[in-house]
Amino acid sequence: MSAPKRPIAQAQAAAAAPIAAELEALTGEYTNPSNPDTPLSFYVHDGKLVAESERAVPFELKPISALQFAIPDTKFTVTFTLDASGRGATSVLSGDPENVFHRTGDPVHHLFHDYQRSEAMIPMRDGVKLHVVYLKPEDISAPLPFLVQRTPYGCDDTNRKSFSASRPELAREGYIYVCGDIRGRYKSEGEFIMSRPLADHKDPKNIDESTDTYDTVAWLLASVTGNNGRAGFVGTSYPGFLAMMAGIDPHPAVKAISPQAPMIDVWMGDDFFHNGAFRQTYGYDYVYGMETNKESADVDYGKDKDGKPRDGFDYFLERGSFQEDVKQSGSKLLPTWKLFLEHPAYDSVWSSRGVEHSLNTVAVPTLSVGGYYDQEDMYGPQIEYQSLEPHDTNHQNFLVLGPWRHGYWGSSSRRLGNVDYGEPIGKEFRAQIEAKFFAHYLKDEQGANTSGFDLEDTASFQTGSNTCKRYAHFPPKESQPTSLHLQGEGKLTWTDPTAKAKTTYVSDPANPVPYRHRPIQPTYSEGSQWFNWMTEDQRFVTDRKDLAVWKLPVLKKDMVLTGEVVADIYASTSGTDNDVVVKLIDQYPDDEPVADPKMRGYQLMTNEEIFRGRYLSGFDKPTPLRSGSVHEYKYSLHDVDHVFKAGHTVVVEVQSTWFPLYDRSPQTFVPNIMTAKPEDYKPATITIYSDAEHDSTLQVPLVNPCDQIECF
Repeated sequence: MSAPKRPIAQAQAAAAAPIAAELEALTGEYTNPSNPDTPLSFYVHDGKLVAESERAVPFELKPISALQFAIPDTKFTVTFTLDASGRGATSVLSGDPENVFHRTGDPVHHLFHDYQRSEAMIPMRDGVKLHVVYLKPEDISAPLPFLVQRTPYGCDDTNRKSFSASRPELAREGYIYVCGDIRGRYKSEGEFIMSRPLADHKDPKNIDESTDTYDTVAWLLASVTGNNGRAGFVGTSYPGFLAMMAGIDPHPAVKAISPQAPMIDVWMGDDFFHNGAFRQTYGYDYVYGMETNKESADVDYGKDKDGKPRDGFDYFLERGSFQEDVKQSGSKLLPTWKLFLEHPAYDSVWSSRGVEHSLNTVAVPTLSVGGYYDQEDMYGPQIEYQSLEPHDTNHQNFLVLGPWRHGYWGSSSRRLGNVDYGEPIGKEFRAQIEAKFFAHYLKDEQGANTSGFDLEDTASFQTGSNTCKRYAHFPPKESQPTSLHLQGEGKLTWTDPTAKAKTTYVSDPANPVPYRHRPIQPTYSEGSQWFNWMTEDQRFVTDRKDLAVWKLPVLKKDMVLTGEVVADIYASTSGTDNDVVVKLIDQYPDDEPVADPKMRGYQLMTNEEIFRGRYLSGFDKPTPLRSGSVHEYKYSLHDVDHVFKAGHTVVVEVQSTWFPLYDRSPQTFVPNIMTAKPEDYKPATITIYSDAEHDSTLQVPLVNPCDQIECF
């Protein structure tokens, strides 16, 4: 009697399964030269090929052939090649075939704790129950602190794998990690209110994100065994705002918070408005995604006449005002859209959401983190540090800034867009500052510093020189505000104007200046270029006729700027309303000695910001401008820590549209730009002045002042 036949698939798999010697030949650490700081390790365990990295918990690969393996729970594969000796030489992931990993040594094993997952519904003081997921490392017997992130983005996917992937250094440190859904989001009960205003905490019945945080901590302390009585909060973006809430009237167990890219004031300078100018694409896209349902919704701009994805530039230009965006969205009127339409000025609706108004004490040690190239919340961490600093009697207000886009300190990349910084600066921050900050305040004994936390005040990665700096205060005392004057014939100078000069351009709302290379995709869609737009080469617009450009002569030596850049522009318009956009740009030389040819002649923004003219008399008082009258636009372009290298050129650019990042000013005053009609949008002549009475300047934080003729 013959043996029973195995199914064909099983027979093929058995034939394809590599033998032990073949698997051993593939083991090793494999590194991608273009991203060398996150290598993959392959090794054999129980006769199976296993992969891991510093972010990826070990996972077993499924053999397809002797050199190709499937990655579990994905559609991707990894394929190896061998060298002449039969040893593994390279590996390639099917989802990214251009990036080849080369074997660089023996496999490396990382520490991964045995986090066990639990869920709970926590009652708040008003009876609403909020959903949390918490992870406890079962392989650590000592009492541990809580590390908490509250979020509107959902906690269902929180597990050992996701924690290690998103925060590898903190996962290795060992915490009771908690993720909580805020009110009205995902599995939590109650009503979701975007950027919920602070309540009066004198009334114990009032609720806000601060009270929900307090009640969450109280429940965790009483209900989750094995804790050491301390809690820390961390979060980026909206969760950064929520981490800041943990520091306002905090629970006594809260000992450290790290608000990272927090949205501190969404009208003054974070997500939705900047100095009164409305962020049209983001206000439309983000609110649609957040308020269409309890979870998330995708934004689609539709197709053009050729069936290709529609360019957001055309999509918003054709609709005109934000009122038309809402009408043609196909959606109901969402709550925050309604706020935009009905409250375009800085009234109590927005000021009640301004967290900086409540930052009058450093209640717990605070580590604020921000990016110089944060396309969403650059303002938040900078104003948070600035607001807390006068109250920092115990020296517990800390700031970290780097050349990161939104949240990019979580990456181990050396690049941002086209710019190469030469080292994985996010990795250094996480290991040397963030991990030690939480370990010090949540684990160290009172008065001890076993963790080695040594940040005095501020850490900054200085661009241009690409070096890590630490300062006793930001800006450092060496930084001196110094005026760069915008004079006639496109000349920037260090000297006061001696003659009257004017620079004019015509701004046409029908042909606005794009803020990034087109096409413009929905903000968070696949392939969107939203994330790196602040590092895009500005040569794509600087030759336009509807803006003005000034330049210093080529630098003879390095020029170091560390601190706040302030625009002080004297301008008039032939209309009755306008926007002023100012950019500070580092122009690389055409013969830049770099490996990447793209950087030759590159125009890299270091600072940029907009101001809406109708708010010159006050952000709560939109007022028409008198046509032809000269007005002073003085406002912050935010912080910088940058070296303009010798051979580079300092460039200042002024324009009046920045579309569709910001909606267009009609350039004729209307009571509410959100409801402007097509006939309201008219071209206007903008004039920039340079004379003793109207001295248009950029005030730059110069660290190395010297004889300006000799040096610059």
